Amino acid sequence: MEFFRIRKDIPFMKHALVFNAISFITFALAVFFLLTRGLHLSVEFTGGTVMEVAYSQPAELAKVRETVSGLGYADVQVQNFGTARDVMIRLPVQKGVTSAQQSEQVIAALKAADPAVTLRRTEFVGPQVGEELVHGGLMALAMVVVGIVVYLAFRFEWKFGVAAIIANLHDVVIILGFFAFFQWEFSLSVLAAVLAVLGYSVNESVVIFDRIREAFRKYRKMNTHEVIDHAITSTMSRTIITHASTEAMVLSMFFFGGPSLHNFALALTIGILFGIYSSVFVAAAIAMWLGVKREDLVKAARKDEDPNDPNAGATV
Repeated sequence: MEFFRIRKDIPFMKHALVFNAISFITFALAVFFLLTRGLHLSVEFTGGTVMEVAYSQPAELAKVRETVSGLGYADVQVQNFGTARDVMIRLPVQKGVTSAQQSEQVIAALKAADPAVTLRRTEFVGPQVGEELVHGGLMALAMVVVGIVVYLAFRFEWKFGVAAIIANLHDVVIILGFFAFFQWEFSLSVLAAVLAVLGYSVNESVVIFDRIREAFRKYRKMNTHEVIDHAITSTMSRTIITHASTEAMVLSMFFFGGPSLHNFALALTIGILFGIYSSVFVAAAIAMWLGVKREDLVKAARKDEDPNDPNAGATV
């Protein structure tokens, strides 16, 4: 399905150096903010108090969050747990205050607002658990990266694998850079969004790479620059439809999903926007600079084939 078709190829690769310079500056700034400001880690990573409370009727999370925030907790997390009546509250560590004191203070404030609320359980999540989560998250990220490289190397050619993984890591670092600069809370849901962006972004790269291979087979008089420009231009309609549909869903989570999904949707939004950019101006350009050529993707014709056959040597 196409809403429109661009008849003339857009010379993307003519401006590849300029766009990649902008990309490099953005990437460098993201790394700088990560090193100087760091990530504002959530309770899952830093440790804190976890409370589970129960209401006699479906809880209003906004009011619960407002009540707990009124006690001076800026980074409190409030979400349903199991049913609409069960609520899980995560509180950050406070100096000079024990976990028991925190829970007593919070349950007292909640009972003042609704006497029917009961405390189901309370526990302290130590920093050791946070370290394990960080280690597990990094391992998951590394496994995704390795899997993408191996897949693209077999699916296309090693140059495409290198180009795609650089573009994907570019997206991840920029997402983290945004969270470091604005000091948005980095939670497990944001980590899940980062991993989702890796798969989402590589999908766009695969579509473009596949079209590049088709163009190499079909247009033998085109040079590499022209083939890449044609491949990107021919996928523009698909790119706009796909990403606009996805972003509409993500924005619905951002505006109507509540605080629990706010940063998750925010990370996905940044990843989708930069994923489009990186697939076109980073991955394709790096593949071009690595010297990808027709012979890398199209097998040479055998001697017993008819050289006048237009389909000769076009198998992959």
